Amino acid sequence: MVYTRFLKVWGFALRLLLHLLVWELILRRFRPERVRRTAPQRYRAWAAAFRDLAAALGGALIKLGQFLSARVDLLPDFVTEELARLQDEVPAEPFERIRPLIESELGEPLEGAFRSFDPIATAGASLGQVHRAALPDGTPVMVKVQRPGIERLLAADLAAMTVVARILSLYPPLRRRVQLDRLLQEFARTLAMELDYIAEARHAEQFARNFADDPGIRIPRPFWSHTRRRVLVLEDVTAIKITDLAAIERAGISRASVARRLYQAYLRQVFYDGFFHADPHPGNLFVEPMEGAGSPDGERPFRLTFVDFGMVGRISPEARRWLREAAIGLGIRDARRIVQAMDALGFLLPEADLELLTRAVERLLGRVWGLSMAELRKWSLAEAEALFLEFRELLLRFPFQIPQEFLLLGRTLGILAGLVTRLDPGFNVFAEAEPFARRLLEEEQPALSELALEVLRHLVRIPLDLERFLARSLAGEIRWQVAFPEAQETMILIAEGFQRLVWQITGVVWWILALFLWANGQELLAGILGGIAGLWMLWGLRPWPRRAYGARKFAQRRTGPGPDLEAW
Repeated sequence: MVYTRFLKVWGFALRLLLHLLVWELILRRFRPERVRRTAPQRYRAWAAAFRDLAAALGGALIKLGQFLSARVDLLPDFVTEELARLQDEVPAEPFERIRPLIESELGEPLEGAFRSFDPIATAGASLGQVHRAALPDGTPVMVKVQRPGIERLLAADLAAMTVVARILSLYPPLRRRVQLDRLLQEFARTLAMELDYIAEARHAEQFARNFADDPGIRIPRPFWSHTRRRVLVLEDVTAIKITDLAAIERAGISRASVARRLYQAYLRQVFYDGFFHADPHPGNLFVEPMEGAGSPDGERPFRLTFVDFGMVGRISPEARRWLREAAIGLGIRDARRIVQAMDALGFLLPEADLELLTRAVERLLGRVWGLSMAELRKWSLAEAEALFLEFRELLLRFPFQIPQEFLLLGRTLGILAGLVTRLDPGFNVFAEAEPFARRLLEEEQPALSELALEVLRHLVRIPLDLERFLARSLAGEIRWQVAFPEAQETMILIAEGFQRLVWQITGVVWWILALFLWANGQELLAGILGGIAGLWMLWGLRPWPRRAYGARKFAQRRTGPGPDLEAW
């Protein structure tokens, strides 16, 4: 079986390589227009062929198709869209093969570990399957079990993929565009993460802690007494599947409210927790109707339930800080802020024209702001073409890239957008993002006020330090290296003028800080700082005493030894 799988995968790769060589290296020289015109159709067909192969063989091939569907930085849309249709649903293994694995992992007979165990799987996937059961105390649970021999099968698939990667690397354009060996290593790490059920149970606990204060979100509890590396036992939280729209409506639950809660849950995961569920496909999300008082318009209360925590993503604090900046920029329609955040996050290449890009984002926001998801999908070709012609130079250069840290997040948000649109075609991402961005901005105000005070403390010292420096120089404690004696008086006048300038600049900066504090509701502090700034600027205009030093006496005082200016 393993040998047959290897031959099928290898044969597919050889046919694809032959296609690339004929069309891209030979025919492109003689019929370039035909090659370009037929490319979307041809490569969509190849993506469909791989999808069929993966569905037939299962194992790592299904996961590879899902993994590649997220690599929009490497593959064109017509390929990723075709691969995204690959569903991780395969026939379950017979119970006779599953039972020995469970008993081996738990170290006891199935009858001793569970009061009841349904031999018919409720769901089957490429790596495992799920069964309903009850613990000895009667608690209903879901038992997730790895397929027997899956690790050996994945090892064979990865070996075949290694050979395929070496074959495809023979094609120079592909070799220049992507490092297939590193891509394969990344995919292997993703597989290893999904095979570790103990890590998945810890992920569930972390999500439960993150949403402990939100009664609208439910996370199943793992039972550690029955959880092992290849067996995971979680609380049974099965409810209405999130894409069962008819059942949601029959339960009296608003589909728009479900879409909004799902969207807000991911805003929290990304911008606050830095830890997000990276596989939000319909089988992993449920809507649980609740009893009790609903909303004023009669909607029934509900809980949104997440399951399957094998694939999760993490966002570093620094990246999260700039993502918050981008969200604030989107919420308040600040294109420059969005572009600066994109640059800091690594989405822009060094040669990117930031000013041109800022104008493009401003124009894009002006055209799409306020549109619902359904309206965005219907955006006319004429509008898109007009935007392309206006910023043709920018788009042709395409100074963008997707940092490694955000690939999983990009795939997650793509799935999320499809779910939200399906629940509520009129969902307006901009209307939902604006209050969230305002809240982020308000949360930043205390930190910004502290920063303003810190800047103020440093600014106060600048004129005082400069005055002490001039006093020491006039007292002869600092040696001035001047080539012409008649220039010494001029140097003193320049230094005095420079000190006045520093005082005025400091006053202006204080005025700006005062306006900033006033705009953020700190009226009292802003008034005090504004008054001090005015007095400070008037004081800086006063005549500066020459301390009775003439140019000649000043020159004479310089003849004695004193510290060097640079050393000071």
